[in-house]
Parts: sequence; structure tokens; C-alpha cells
Amino acid sequence: METIIQILSRELGQKEEYVKNVVALLDEGNTVPFIARYRKELHGTMDDQLIRELADRLAYLRSLDEKRADILASIEEQGKLTDELRAALANAQTLAALDDLYRPFRPKRRTRASVAREKGLEPLAKALLAARAPSPTAEELAAPYISAEKGVESAADALAGAGDIIAEDISDDASIRTGLRAHIRRTGVIKTAGTDENDTVYAMYHDFSEPVGKLQSHRVLAINRGEKEGKLKVTLSVDDEKALVTLNRAVLHPKNPFCPLLREICADAWSRLLFPSLERETRNELTDAASEQAIRTFALNLRPLLMQPPVKNRVTLGFDPAYRTGCKLAVVDGTGKVLETAVIYPTPPHKKIEEAKKTLRRLCDKHKITCVAIGNGTASKESELFVADFIREYGGGIDYMVVSEAGASVYSASKLGAEEFPDFDVSLRSAVSIARRLQDPLAELVKIDPKAIGVGQYQHDMPQARLSEALDGVVEDCVNAVGVDLNTASPALLSRVAGVSATVSKNITAYREQNGRFGSRKQLLKVKGLGPKAFEQCAGFLRVPESENLLDRTGVHPESYAAAGTLLTLCGYTAEDAANGKISELSARVKELGAENAAARCGVGVPTLLDIVSELQKPGRDPRDELPPPLLRSDVLDLADLKPGMKLQGTVRNVADFGAFVDIGVHQDGLVHISQICNQFIKHPSEAVTVGDIVDVVVLSVDPKSHRISLSIKQAK
Repeated sequence: METIIQILSRELGQKEEYVKNVVALLDEGNTVPFIARYRKELHGTMDDQLIRELADRLAYLRSLDEKRADILASIEEQGKLTDELRAALANAQTLAALDDLYRPFRPKRRTRASVAREKGLEPLAKALLAARAPSPTAEELAAPYISAEKGVESAADALAGAGDIIAEDISDDASIRTGLRAHIRRTGVIKTAGTDENDTVYAMYHDFSEPVGKLQSHRVLAINRGEKEGKLKVTLSVDDEKALVTLNRAVLHPKNPFCPLLREICADAWSRLLFPSLERETRNELTDAASEQAIRTFALNLRPLLMQPPVKNRVTLGFDPAYRTGCKLAVVDGTGKVLETAVIYPTPPHKKIEEAKKTLRRLCDKHKITCVAIGNGTASKESELFVADFIREYGGGIDYMVVSEAGASVYSASKLGAEEFPDFDVSLRSAVSIARRLQDPLAELVKIDPKAIGVGQYQHDMPQARLSEALDGVVEDCVNAVGVDLNTASPALLSRVAGVSATVSKNITAYREQNGRFGSRKQLLKVKGLGPKAFEQCAGFLRVPESENLLDRTGVHPESYAAAGTLLTLCGYTAEDAANGKISELSARVKELGAENAAARCGVGVPTLLDIVSELQKPGRDPRDELPPPLLRSDVLDLADLKPGMKLQGTVRNVADFGAFVDIGVHQDGLVHISQICNQFIKHPSEAVTVGDIVDVVVLSVDPKSHRISLSIKQAK
């Protein structure tokens, strides 16, 4: 039998040595970002996503082994463990396979078969199955089991009880279940019917059918939701005749004289026991697979959303639209500090447009605003039209962007929002959050539960613990990939750094408030609760821009400071040269020395050496700066302005299994169906586009009544 290490190595396509090292590092309590970034020599430069996949699969395989051991112990205790069964359990590769093998031995609630066994009818059941012609009649076989005392009044009662035992044994047979499960996957069809003729949400599912093997994950989740809401009736239909042929072939012997009776028993086993059980299994498997796919899609969308390039060093106006209560404004400087707040009423029912423009002009003149971030919630369209009109009158010099405000209200009403802005009401906190989302999406979005950010599909219909685990992993990877300024980061951002708990993050900010800004990474060891292990995990991801030591401003881990110093000396540089940016030839000099030779002389591996070179040449670099900047606008389109064939530029806002939603500046995202994304075949839109991408599109069609816009990327090329 393969070991867990061998299985992981085969499935992930990685060397056993590397897999073994990663498992050991995880077991020692090391975080995924730390392993991925600072232990490359031990794992062959696996990235954080692959290490998380390994960790998930490791947990599954270990739980499989634990369950295998429990099952073996249970069957052995019953005195029913055979060598054949032991081997079958050892070779079972899934929890479902283990469940099938354990099914006959699992303690059951009282069933028709268990009642028949209590009446002593099990020998009769075995006799019926083992019979070969010539043989006594069924009634003659049943006669010895008639007993009024046991409640078996006739031969028919005895045969019925024996049939119940045979039916249950058939339904518990692992090989039979495996064969019929495969039959359902091949021939099963999910059918749905609407319960309300006036329902429009699930209109396409009012008379819908699709083979189990072809049913797409987003449709599974939509059908499940419709069924849960009572809007849909869902059935699974299969080819019953072929299922019975498979069943009869597995149970009947051609020379058994009781084949007609056994066929009836097989039909009962199929309709009463097997099909209902396998139908539940099939629906659950479809749901589990769809949930995992939806979680993957959510994670795929979340990563680029968090890694969107920041709009740095621009005074920004956060604009939280509303109708009756007025639009809330918050001016923040280039570092995110709030300079001033205000409320204006340019939208219905007030329509105090001139008064609102006057306030806006005063704020722009006073604070030199160059950018406006408009929330995309209620009254967003009217607010966008108002801002675009104001910018034209103001004479330009100001750009705006409609920003997703998903989760902003969650943050505003949260304990964190109240702690950050105790003197602001909830709506003003939202305006600040909207402005900061444009300035630094990552730093602001980490304050919100990832599920509330709104870049997934059916996120409320999937396992919440699993979803949270996956999304938290994405947030952690993104935060650590960018790095965090130790002297400015909020507790919410610090708590996402590898090795830093929520409690320690608050202790860091408390230490900062009491002692002033950190002057070096070493000072972290003075923070309450941050011991040597936590320091090892987090130090490389925390930057201290004010430190006299250049390396404290980079992603070089403190354990490699000596190696970095040796490298500079080997290449003829000093620390002062590095601090003054006079090491542009560092890569070339390392190449001359030979990377392996230089690494050996510095006492590190080649991957670590190359990372040190990269960090020294670009100290404090932000990987987001290498991405295209966000698309800012100064004018607005209306839905009525759109015509088929029109070419526009837009930003991908969400990626689903069936296509991508693109913001083209009309307040209503257009859908690029998967068939319109590119000219080559793709299985999923994420193969070609990601959230935040700026794309050229062509308008295919516009439906003003339903507010639907159909776009094409491939026709724009």
C-alpha cells in the first residue's frame, strides 16, 4: 500500500523528498507563507497555493487513515474481520469506499431485515441464495422456519422475511453499490420542475433536465437553492431496467431455481433501499463538487481583487451614495488619513445639485482632491452622473472610479469600524472605507470577512467553515506576498501576517502607541506574546521603512542577514552602496561568480540567494506596482448610449463558471459569456481573465428592460 507521502508525491507531481519536508514543516507549526517564501530549498520552490493544496489533501488522507483504523478495530471487535476484508479496507482510497465496506458491519437502527434476523430467518435467506437445481420448493425450504411464537405464521411470512434480509445484504454490498453508483453517473438525469408559474428567478429551471455527468456546478447550486426555497421540485431519473440487469447479474446464479423470486427481491432492494440511498449520495456528491468549484472560483476572484494596484499618493474623496439621507463624503490624504467629512443632497428626493457642487468645489480647492471613489450601491448611478458633470464644470484634473462597496456596511457597523472611527456615524465610516479601497484595496479589504466582499457565486449555499478556511488562506497569502509596514499597519492587517494572532496584532499596535515607531525588526521580540517562533514566522513579512538597517526594509529574513552581508562583500559592495541604490550590477556579478558557488560561500541555497539579490536591488518593492493601474474615468455613459458593435474598455469585476462580468462605466456590469472570451476552447473563464483585468469589449446586445448587457472580448481583438 502506498504511504501518504507517496500518494501526495504522485498526485501533486512533486518529489517525495520535497513532500516529506513540507509535511514535516507543517507538523512543526510553520505557516504556509513562511514555508513558501523562506524554505524553498526544502520544497523545490512550491508556491503557497500548491502547499495549501498539499495541506488540505494531507488532512484528508490522515482522516482517511484514522477512519480506516477505527473501522478495522470495530469489525475485529465483532469477530468478523477476514484477510480479504482487511486487504479491501487497506486499498480503499476514499471515505465513500470505506463507508461501503463498513456498511454491513455498522450498527443499524431496527429495520425489516433486523426483525427477520431476530426471527431466525437468516439461514433461510442463505439457503435461497445458495440453492441449485434440483432443489426443494421455496415453501418446503421455508416450512422449518414457521413459528407462531416468533411471529412467522406461514411459509409466505418466512420467505418475505428472508427476502428482506437478502435485500438489505444486497444494498450493503460494496461492489454492488460501486457498480450501481457508476451506472447512475453514466445514465442519471437531473430533472426540475417549477412550482410557481410566475417565478422569474428560476424560470430556466421550470422544465429542465440534464445528465448528471454534464451538470455544471453553478447549475447544481442554483437548483439546490430553488429546491430549498420551494420554487423547484427536483428528481433524479435513471434507467431502472439496466440497473436491475446489473443487480441481477451480481446476485443470481443461472442454476438457482428461485431466480424469479430473487428477481423480485432485487427489484425491491433497488427501489426501496439502493436507489433512494444512491440518489442521496449522488445529490450530495454533486453538491460537494459544486461547492468546491464555487470555493475555488471565489478564491480565484479574491486573489486578484486583493492584489489590485493601489492608487498611491493621491488625495481621494470617498463618495457613499444615498437618496433620502444624503450622500456621505470623506476626504482622505495619500496615506489614508481622514481630512474632512461632509454630507450633500444631489440625488432625489432633495436634488440640491448646485448646493452639492458648491460643497464639492470647496473640498477640491481646499484639499487638492485628484480622485473620487464612488460606492456602487443605492443611488450610485445618479451620483456618478453628478460627479462626472461636476468634473466637467470644474475643468478636469480629477478622475473617478466606481468602487465595489460590498462589505462596507459590514465593516462600518463592526466593532473594528467603531474602534477606528468612534466619532463617526456608520455611513461616514463607509465613505472612508470606499476612499481607502481605491487607495489600497488590500489594506482596506482585510478588515472585512472575505465572504462579504462579493466576488463569488452562491457563497451562502456552501459549507461556511470550508469557504472561510479557503478565503482566509488567500487573504493571508496576498498580505504576506505584498509585505506590511510595521509602523502604519492596522491590527486587522497585522493579524493576517504569518505567525501573528489577533491578540499579538493588538499588542503590536499597543507597543507602537506606548513606545513610538519601531526602529528595527528586533524590537518585535519586546512585544508581549511574540516569542521566537512567532518572530521566525512573521519577521520577513514585516517591513520597517524607518530602520537604519536596509535589510529591515526588505523581504530578506533576519536569519539571512549575515548571508546578505557576505554576498555584498563577495560582489565588491558595501551596505552603504546598497542603501544608496548603487548595486545595479549585483545580478551580473552573481552570475560571474556562479549562483551555486555564491550560495555555498554565503551559506544558503540558490533560491534564497536569488531572493536576496532581488530584494537588495528593489528594497521594499510592492509586487502590485508591476500590474496595470486601475481604469479611472472622467465621464459617464448611460445604458441608452450603448449600441451593438460599440467598442469600449472595461474592468473585470467578477468571474463565474459561465463567464465574466465587466464594468464598462454604465453602472450595470455586462456579461461576457465564456464562449465570447477568446477564440480558443477554455474550460473556465479564469483561464483567460481575472478580476481587475482591463479589457477591450464589443457590445453584442442591450436589453434595457432587464438591464442586461451582452459583451464580447474575442470580437474586440
